[in-house]
Amino acid sequence: MGTAALALPAAAMAQNEEDVDLFVDVGRLLQEIVVAGAGSLLPPAGDGAQATTLLYDPAPGLGTRIENRLRDEAGIVQFRRSDGRSAHPTSQGVTLRGLGGNASSRALVTLDGVPQADPFGGWVAWSAYDAVRLGGIVVTRGGGGGADGPGALAGTIGLHSAMTDGAEASLAYGSRDGWDAAASVGGAIGSGQVAIDGRYSRGDGFVPVAKGQRGSADRAAPYEQGGLGLRLRFDAGDNSRIEASLRGFADRRDRGVDFTRSKVDGVDASLRFVRDPASGAQWLALAYVQLRDFETGFASVASDRGSAAPVLFQRVPATGLGARVEYRPAIGGATPLRLGADWRRTTGRTEEDFFFAAGVPRRHRSAGGSSDTVGAFAEWTSGSRDDGFLWTLSGRIDRWWLSGGYRREGNIGGAPISDARFADRQDWEASGRAGVRWSRENVALRAAAYRGWRLPTLNELYRPFRVGAEVTMANEALRPERLWGGEVGIDWASAETSLSATLFANRLTDAIANVTLAPNLNQRQNLDAIDSKGVEVSAEQGIGPLTLRATYAYTDAEVDASGAAAALDGRRPAQIAKHGGSVSLRSNADGPLGGFATLRYIGAQNEDDLGLLRLDDALTLDAGLSWRFANGISVEARGENLFDELVPAAISSSGIVERATPRTLWIGTRVAF
Repeated sequence: MGTAALALPAAAMAQNEEDVDLFVDVGRLLQEIVVAGAGSLLPPAGDGAQATTLLYDPAPGLGTRIENRLRDEAGIVQFRRSDGRSAHPTSQGVTLRGLGGNASSRALVTLDGVPQADPFGGWVAWSAYDAVRLGGIVVTRGGGGGADGPGALAGTIGLHSAMTDGAEASLAYGSRDGWDAAASVGGAIGSGQVAIDGRYSRGDGFVPVAKGQRGSADRAAPYEQGGLGLRLRFDAGDNSRIEASLRGFADRRDRGVDFTRSKVDGVDASLRFVRDPASGAQWLALAYVQLRDFETGFASVASDRGSAAPVLFQRVPATGLGARVEYRPAIGGATPLRLGADWRRTTGRTEEDFFFAAGVPRRHRSAGGSSDTVGAFAEWTSGSRDDGFLWTLSGRIDRWWLSGGYRREGNIGGAPISDARFADRQDWEASGRAGVRWSRENVALRAAAYRGWRLPTLNELYRPFRVGAEVTMANEALRPERLWGGEVGIDWASAETSLSATLFANRLTDAIANVTLAPNLNQRQNLDAIDSKGVEVSAEQGIGPLTLRATYAYTDAEVDASGAAAALDGRRPAQIAKHGGSVSLRSNADGPLGGFATLRYIGAQNEDDLGLLRLDDALTLDAGLSWRFANGISVEARGENLFDELVPAAISSSGIVERATPRTLWIGTRVAF
């Protein structure tokens, strides 16, 4: 079923027949999946100063979703507990270390170095990776990664693709008439490589509303998703290559009530030139584009849940553009210095029809704008992977612009009601980090301090929204979020055992949150701060052909607020649990039989900023078995939430509970050539 995840808190750990050093840098361990597949420069040796985890097996088991795989790592929090088959697309932000309470991501998600957040809203379209064959995921906790770019407040989740050499395909059938099919094919073409990846999944879905609260308006929520990707890679002289990537995806979901269908279409393209000789200077040039078209409907459900009526229809076209250059000069036979610059531009708008009467919208609203960020960074790493000290120092300076912001409302076919134009804004922001690691034999100590920042999304600035009776107003005057943080950690490893512990403390000033102003009336505002401190622990033990892994995160997060938000002062941020953890057992042998089992716990958390609505804790079990009965051919069975635990994903002001995925069973086959 795949290789167990390796925890890499101070540096990657390697165990092989050649008895290499226990502590090696993440860059060396990523060489196979990055250089042979993803096509970006290797991370430098100094990246081990912050807590880092490498997930070798991004999606164990047929039909597995990447966002659910990330839930196995304690401390990674998604805004909703439901996944991309049933969650609303706008609720799929991701964060770490308790810096939540907002659907926009506070962790930077990248794919081969390209930012993945939605250009308009900052959420992550996890279904977009149906068109990607992943070779690994690198999770770096803590902000200030200057080379990663702005937005990495809570950390970075780096997805790395892998080129297929040959062909592989899988087909699975699951509960509620679910189907999941995937295929990858690739090989040499001239002096380079080509790979084509695709996936299609669909299902009748489950009823989102918890049993006992449903009415005749509630029904199952079907989904249909798929994507196709093409990647090309060609030699461009000695130690140089050109890579091109083009992928598209389509996502159709329903929220289990009439008038709530959503549609997301996306196309991403990137082109890069990489020069990375074994010795000598290295450099990279990258350009990319993201196109998104999102449509969704919202409904009002009667108090007896006997009927539903449309209340809003929304369409959001958005575009993200970007470019990046990086240079690593050769100094003393190594490349300890990174110099680079990048640019990112986002544009988008929301077109909304609302005030329905007899099923016909009477009013229209349009809102949007653009944002630009241009930055330069430098990072120096001193030391090596051998015993002793290694330190890293990085800095980044950014210039940002918000421009063209507007919000217009008017009666359809009638006179305009309002036409607001917002003043353009611009400013400078600085970020960076300093870290040190000391290692001796199989023990490592590490410490890091960092500063990061995040620009408000166009959605947060300009678009008001409504969920049921709850109205949330936009705020064009929002300021950027800024983070100061630090951590200390210790790691120990032997031939079969590894242990890691990290203590962290973060202060996120000007944190953007939905603040209650009056009953059913909220506004996005900058809080004074969110203070978050806690501990992250992971342990791994080899047991013959099996690997046992456990992770746990304790997060003590608290809002610091005054003024209109004074009622939030001292409260826990919405959507943040104090406790979370998982225990997994996975096979790591090459025999015909394989399997995994993961027990996952998420603690209780608040749905709202005032803590009046509570989401109970939940304990779930996922497990799977595989049997390779012929060369390259295997059959698999897998179950999600085998206990059929009620996992509350949301709760309305009237007490209606929305649930995440109930028990779901899959069986299928996998073929590889």
